[in-house]
Amino acid sequence: MIQNILKTASLWITSLLLMGAFAVYQRSTGPTYPIKGKVEIQNQTVKYKLIRTHDTGHDALVKIAVPEGVKANFRFKRFKSHDQWTTQELFAKDGFITAAIPHQPAAGKVEYQLALIDGEKAFPLTEEPVVIRFKGSVPGYILIPHIFFMFFAMVVGIRTTFESIFNRRYPFQLASVTVVLLFIGGLILGPIVQKYAFDAYWTGWPWGHDLTDNKTIIMFLFWLFAWWKLRQQPSNKTWPIVAAVVMVAVYLIPHSMLGSEIDHTKNSPQTEVTQ
Repeated sequence: MIQNILKTASLWITSLLLMGAFAVYQRSTGPTYPIKGKVEIQNQTVKYKLIRTHDTGHDALVKIAVPEGVKANFRFKRFKSHDQWTTQELFAKDGFITAAIPHQPAAGKVEYQLALIDGEKAFPLTEEPVVIRFKGSVPGYILIPHIFFMFFAMVVGIRTTFESIFNRRYPFQLASVTVVLLFIGGLILGPIVQKYAFDAYWTGWPWGHDLTDNKTIIMFLFWLFAWWKLRQQPSNKTWPIVAAVVMVAVYLIPHSMLGSEIDHTKNSPQTEVTQ
């Protein structure tokens, strides 16, 4: 009895730890994760964080603490547009260089580049322009449950696979919980999050190529099929493992890859972006 309880607990703990590892990976990868770095100027370490996502309605600010006398060259334009680069010379105020990236509508993107200038020497912070995407604000009471359901679905999905591999008693029941969690988190709350952020409930197949939407439906369908196979044959090991592999593959794809974006080249003439 005690041995069984300990084994069950160890399987749940392992599932939680694996989910935590994937959560950290998702948090630190993808096109919305800020680019961080540091440069040496005047024998001082200047750290910077270049943001790549921001809410619509107000400009996105990039602030960098710099030594005295350091200024910056800032250039930007709308992403996927015929715009000319807008270039600004920035001066420090209260020890900070502040670059204001002009706000865009939801799914609008701006590419920008910053170079710190110390006398005649320039310190480009990136080799290529950084792309920032603007989005609508998502209420916490929608976003937090969405995140919870999606990651807890992974916990239960991994746990379902362990249950099948070790010939335990409840793979079908756990698969049922996994399917329900994915349905609520991915197919109900996910589109609501998408609507708040980009004013569209679904931008994946067949109406678009949004990778987040597409990978969500693929993951759900594999788990639904695994649930169906376990309903027919509770001892089935193949499909829970296949569904878990698909789930892991989905979570290895950085969040927001191939996400919603405005292509200004299709509907706008050549312009210059100004604040």
